[in-house]
Amino acid sequence: MTVTIAIEPPRQAGVLRLLELSDAYAASLYPAESNHMLDVATLEGPGVSFFVARKEGAVLGCAALVEAGDGSGEIKRMFVDEAARGLKLGKRLIDAILERAGELSLSVVRLETGIHQPQAIGLYRAYGFVEIGPFGNYRPDPLSIFMEKRLS
Repeated sequence: MTVTIAIEPPRQAGVLRLLELSDAYAASLYPAESNHMLDVATLEGPGVSFFVARKEGAVLGCAALVEAGDGSGEIKRMFVDEAARGLKLGKRLIDAILERAGELSLSVVRLETGIHQPQAIGLYRAYGFVEIGPFGNYRPDPLSIFMEKRLS
């Protein structure tokens, strides 16, 4: 029952199913203008490291590290299948992202998440992410929390 996390292409059946679940989950919590999802074509682009968590071949989680081109990266599309909750996949995905950020010599990793996701917010805080203002192309949104972790 080994769980693996590896960089893989996002355009594959198990991942597409997970991204659809992620979209539906976000849509159940937030209006469309507060959802900032990247599509599969963007996830396939340059500067994106897309991680897939598997157990016995089944896709159970995913996350992307998107390089901004300025020494920073952003966590996008992090999602764990409800059936896999409790396997610590969120922690393992963040570990993989931070390791990759170090390999890429990024100085900071940022993210945007929603206020109605306390488990995600708690996980990010446990990893040393701190709240910041909007970054990049984001605008202030009362339903969003912006966070970053500086890397040494």
